[in-house]
Amino acid sequence: MNSSGILVDAFECIHEAVHAAVEGLPPEDLNARLDDDANSIAWLVWHLTRVQDDHIADAAGTEQLWFAEEWASRFELPLEEGSTGYGHSSTQAGSVKVGSADLLLGYFDAVHEHTLAFVRDLDGRSLDRVVDDAWSPPVTLGVRLVSVVADDLQHAGQAAFVRGALERR
Repeated sequence: MNSSGILVDAFECIHEAVHAAVEGLPPEDLNARLDDDANSIAWLVWHLTRVQDDHIADAAGTEQLWFAEEWASRFELPLEEGSTGYGHSSTQAGSVKVGSADLLLGYFDAVHEHTLAFVRDLDGRSLDRVVDDAWSPPVTLGVRLVSVVADDLQHAGQAAFVRGALERR
């Protein structure tokens, strides 16, 4: 397996985990918080998707699907339009509410397909390209993609935990 195949497989794992955490849930479960400061499934999946969209668009030199496909207007969130959830307060996280699993998964699936189209064409040399020189050492594409995978899997796991807790109620 080459580096592109490994990345495709990693992003497919995220896809499976997100769908397992979200499919079939009504809005009240998607938006539920286990306590006043806990993140909901809606926020966790929205956030992991926003970060992936932001980082992949930047690396690929494309517009974020959040804007290009007007997901921002479909979600109608009371946040700054470019918000990804990074650094959100409890109040901001609680304001991320969805009316259906279809909306959440629609955005996620669109970003997932965009991500796969990008990583399928990568080779080992392209992973060494610096994508962010604001850090020391500068961040390469490979490091950025591994960071997205790690973050997304953590949040998908958290969403699965919340779903399990809600189902045991």
